[in-house]
Amino acid sequence: MGLLVDGQWHDRWYDTKSTGGRFVRKDSQFRSWITPDGSAGPTGEAGFKAEAGRYHLYISLACPWASRVMIMRSIKGLKDMISVSIVNPLMVENGWTFEPDEGVVADPILDADYMHQVYTHADPHYSGRVTVPVLYDKQTKKIVNNESSEIMRMLNTAFDEIGALPGDYSPEELLPEIDAINKKVYDNVNNGVYKSGFATDQAVYEEEVKNVFTTLDELEALLAEQPYLVGDKITEADWRLFTTLIRFDSVYYGHFKCNIRNLTDYPNLWRYTKELYNYPGVAETVDFKHIKEHYYRSHKTINPNGIVPFGPELDLTI
Repeated sequence: MGLLVDGQWHDRWYDTKSTGGRFVRKDSQFRSWITPDGSAGPTGEAGFKAEAGRYHLYISLACPWASRVMIMRSIKGLKDMISVSIVNPLMVENGWTFEPDEGVVADPILDADYMHQVYTHADPHYSGRVTVPVLYDKQTKKIVNNESSEIMRMLNTAFDEIGALPGDYSPEELLPEIDAINKKVYDNVNNGVYKSGFATDQAVYEEEVKNVFTTLDELEALLAEQPYLVGDKITEADWRLFTTLIRFDSVYYGHFKCNIRNLTDYPNLWRYTKELYNYPGVAETVDFKHIKEHYYRSHKTINPNGIVPFGPELDLTI
């Protein structure tokens, strides 16, 4: 794990001393939008029109933020419109790399060896963490966006007029409810497992892990009353929660010490996770080998020997 400082790569772990033992995630910096006509989106600059073959995604099969973008690309039928590169699951002194391995897809755009080279190609003086997903415009040679939640919303609607599959996972009339549940899930579950796992203070860890399970308990109760997070319709909110749930027992329970309960101990959440996993086009985006290899081998401060657990055995059939 590292970061760029004025375009120079530094192998540096998160600074939790200055935050009292807390893991604090920084905001993404590239925030333009693809739109049907190329007009400006809610943030960033204009000029990114939805066109087949113009855009490229850089993702990790291990990363839950990248995985939710891959799910949207798949369920909206955009695989032939938006090409993809997949980084190596091991992320150590050089950050994300394209070192050849099973499931890795090399960079056909810049022939980069490291993901940080994609960032400095777009901005030679970039300072910050080098994350995935990254949505890249091959025409202007710019990074459009590296915020997964915004990329999901672009893929949901921007390509509808040029052949995307039908289905609106963020309908306007449900956006207030979707945004509210997204915030709760992000703060306490998506990012909550990281705040637990990367904490370097016992009290901070205990506070954060309790928040994770308090929220899982609440979601379990909600799903006892309705099939999905926002009533009877699958929305973006479900996919954002799913990518954490599908990793929970394999990595977050043990590696991040989120071990008050297994996900499989929650009948409604587990039913829900299996249903979403079996939704057409979703299972192909889930790679447990990449997931486990990344977490257990990359985080040397947590798992210094890099031993990858053999289990758990999960039955995802419905």
